[in-house]
Amino acid sequence: MSVRVGEAASAPDFAVAAKTLMGNQQLRRNVRNATEVIRNKRAGVVGEMPDWQQLRDTAHAIKEHTLRHLSGYLTQFEENCTRAGGRVHWARDADEANAIAIGIIQSHNEKEVIKVKTMTSDEIGMNRSLEAAGITPYETDLADLIVQLGNDKPSHIVVPALHRNKMEIRELFMRTMGLAELGTRPEDIAEAARLYLREKFLRVPVAISGANFAVAETGSICVVESEGNGRMCVSLPRVLISVVGIEKIIPKFADLEVFLQLLSRSATGERMNPYNSIWTGVAPGDGPEEFHVILLDNGRTRVLADSESRETLDCIRCGACLNACPVYRQTGGHAYGSIYAGPIGAILTPQLQSMEHSQTLPYASSLCGACYEVCPVKINIPEILIHLRSKIVENGDGPAGERMGMKMASWAMSDAANLSTARSLGRIAQLPFANNGSIHRLPGMMSAWTTTRDMPSIPAESFRQWWAKRKREKMS
Repeated sequence: MSVRVGEAASAPDFAVAAKTLMGNQQLRRNVRNATEVIRNKRAGVVGEMPDWQQLRDTAHAIKEHTLRHLSGYLTQFEENCTRAGGRVHWARDADEANAIAIGIIQSHNEKEVIKVKTMTSDEIGMNRSLEAAGITPYETDLADLIVQLGNDKPSHIVVPALHRNKMEIRELFMRTMGLAELGTRPEDIAEAARLYLREKFLRVPVAISGANFAVAETGSICVVESEGNGRMCVSLPRVLISVVGIEKIIPKFADLEVFLQLLSRSATGERMNPYNSIWTGVAPGDGPEEFHVILLDNGRTRVLADSESRETLDCIRCGACLNACPVYRQTGGHAYGSIYAGPIGAILTPQLQSMEHSQTLPYASSLCGACYEVCPVKINIPEILIHLRSKIVENGDGPAGERMGMKMASWAMSDAANLSTARSLGRIAQLPFANNGSIHRLPGMMSAWTTTRDMPSIPAESFRQWWAKRKREKMS
């Protein structure tokens, strides 16, 4: 079974990649500045909502209910979408989804497609599959266009080109679009992208979209975006293909009222996204003549089967957890080696890959809980990280140093005599490093701990020894 999640299967360990990227000062400044802006905007618009916590609770309840009854809602969506003139395809994995999309495009003898931002297509490596079949994809989201033209990789769920600054983007556009001149204002850069893409919108007859939500009650698809490219992609082409993860289903059209309030504020710090496109099937003379939905599993039913981590599928891809995460803010998204970066990527990517790859990602966290505090659907990411770490250990995987340390701790704490022996050995081992009750510098791989904090030394008298001494003194 083919399950691709960006480049995760071939990515280096997170610690290795993070160490390299932390040496890129320009990237770190770009990431830090961008996430700070989004965080501040989010705080302002969330502070206006007196019922924010109630909205979070409601969204969580809707998602949990949907996952418990997912098969029924998927069937309902298929029936209603088909009734409205759409065609629903089911894909078990990346290869099936790509083959379905390529088959539809080739049935119309087309060689080009325009795309509105869809992380699901990135997850399954659709662009590479299209190109291998002789089909040229054009990304139309500004950030995705920047990534595509730069032969780059996305670094954020909502803002994929967050790691690039204005001048880097200007140079890239001049080089790839053949522009002799280009102003330095953001408006100038946006205008260059607009002119480049407008010709594609008006000419290319096939589009591929993702979906923020798919409504079972009506068979509708909803795409939320800020630039208008999504509206162009889902309304102008003759053929529209939407690639939808099965977890994007929500039961009722009225549920959008909850999620649209949460998504825009959490993702970009806006009260509402400028473009909320909702369409149901096909209508003569209005929009695409042919509409296909590819419902994608690609490992999601495995996640669904694990009751302790199932809520990972609640994610609405807002990216708030990335902006709040102190680890992501230092490393950027490329260190995660996956299309899904940050805290949500640290729990989603390993599970989609059946814990076979990306086993260092659950350790890419300080467990500070900031991600849970900002998550609009209240996914308890720290608890899931701990759960995944335990699965890695149970499988005999994980960092070798940690496994050795845990075995030693298990031996020492399994018996009072063992603990006393370990304490005595520790007292001797610490002699070269202890000073005034603290250890300021440890050798080897243990030095990472004392680089940023002091460690109390093992006292001359243990609690057991003190207690026994106190008991003797009372009896005498």
